[in-house]
Amino acid sequence: MDHSRAPVLDAIERYRHENHIGFVPPGHKQGRGVDPRVLQVLGPDVFSADLIKLNGLDDREMSGNVISDAEDLMADAVSADRAYFSTCGSSLSVKTCIITVAAPGERLLVSRNAHKSVVAGLIISGVQPVWVHPRWDPVWEWAYPPGPDEVEDACRKAPDTKGMLLITPTDYGTCADIRGVAEVCHAHDKTLIVDEAWGAHLPFHPDLPAWAMNAGADLCVTSVHKMGAGLEQSSVYHLRGDRVDPSVLAMRADLLDTTSPSSLVYGCLDGWRRQMAQHGEQLLGRALELCASTRERLAALGLRIVSAEDVVGTGKAFEHDPLKIVMDLRDLGISGYSAAEWLRANCHVDVGLSDHRRIAAQITVADDAGTVARLVDALKAMLGADLPTAKPVEVPDPGELELDQVMPPRDAFFAAAEHVPLKDAAGRICAETISPYPPGVPAALPGEVITQPVVDYLRSGKKAGMYLPDPTDSDLETVRVVAAR
Repeated sequence: MDHSRAPVLDAIERYRHENHIGFVPPGHKQGRGVDPRVLQVLGPDVFSADLIKLNGLDDREMSGNVISDAEDLMADAVSADRAYFSTCGSSLSVKTCIITVAAPGERLLVSRNAHKSVVAGLIISGVQPVWVHPRWDPVWEWAYPPGPDEVEDACRKAPDTKGMLLITPTDYGTCADIRGVAEVCHAHDKTLIVDEAWGAHLPFHPDLPAWAMNAGADLCVTSVHKMGAGLEQSSVYHLRGDRVDPSVLAMRADLLDTTSPSSLVYGCLDGWRRQMAQHGEQLLGRALELCASTRERLAALGLRIVSAEDVVGTGKAFEHDPLKIVMDLRDLGISGYSAAEWLRANCHVDVGLSDHRRIAAQITVADDAGTVARLVDALKAMLGADLPTAKPVEVPDPGELELDQVMPPRDAFFAAAEHVPLKDAAGRICAETISPYPPGVPAALPGEVITQPVVDYLRSGKKAGMYLPDPTDSDLETVRVVAAR
């Protein structure tokens, strides 16, 4: 295929050149109706490129095949059979994959380190999860994706499940053995979905971890806005092989997708694919070199930088994405929460992940010597600052993280419920999702029995600065539980 083409961007440019006048949405009419104060901040080009799909990007019958051509080019670039653009983020893309593989009431193997959007998909769909517990590292106090052995055991215990949803890479850059898991799933006649939201860049450089479509997965979801160059909400889900009917996938997607997708998001997806197909290996190679030197500079400051040697091995991760620079602050006595807040307030440097003992900075093709210099200087300044001592967080032991699922998530979420004080919640069935964010992996989800270790973890985490966006009581003084009969 000709990867110098960008069908969506070409259509936007053509629309401008032909001087169309629209009596269709969007109502701002290519920016003519926008408040000048808005244009001053966002710029006029945003609005002039914001086109409706029908009689905008394409004609009434979509005969120009603008979107389908762009999706075909994307699929070719990443070794997939089909690619589907989504303007609603991977949160929606993963829901599409869930309801394609399993129907309401059917069961699906799901890695328990799933993002809250996966739990939302289970609640909406009525698909029942069979949790595959990840590998827990008590030293680092985090989870790795499950491996082939854990998936094999789960397949034997739950032979009626329709497939497996595997989450890799994690927010910490640790990666699963996708090929090994795929072989296990296929041996048991199960479809493998990979939630690879953090892995959109992986197909484009040989020194990066395996890409799901090259490692035997059947469906794969990516967030191009995370490690790629797409706008927020830009996502692509991919299909390979004959285990999933593409017409069924498209039909299920139509249930969830917006009928008013953003041409801005489409255009960025299209342009990013062109950039990666033509220059991806070179750009990512430069990013990898920059990242390696940045790791060395940060380590020289005395920061503990997590490396592949720390996380890859038996019972741990299969691979590691070096472009995620994870810094462990435990020996410094400060929390990731306070470090992230200090860096933002004092240096205007923002880091993504921050937890009770870590912060993480991601390096992408957008970075250069100047951006990483600001990161290094900011962290050097932070090390010389007087940050508060980290408050203790009572992280549960490995076995205490595996809560009993006694009700399907959907049933518990919609059940009659009541609020009880957090201190009294142990032994009750959770009726909401409680997810420390980031990374957004639920500590408790609907249908699970809340335990005292989880109560202690949430209470101490909240006091230490943990952000919990989803509980109905944002202060977490109470928890929503299934009402007692």
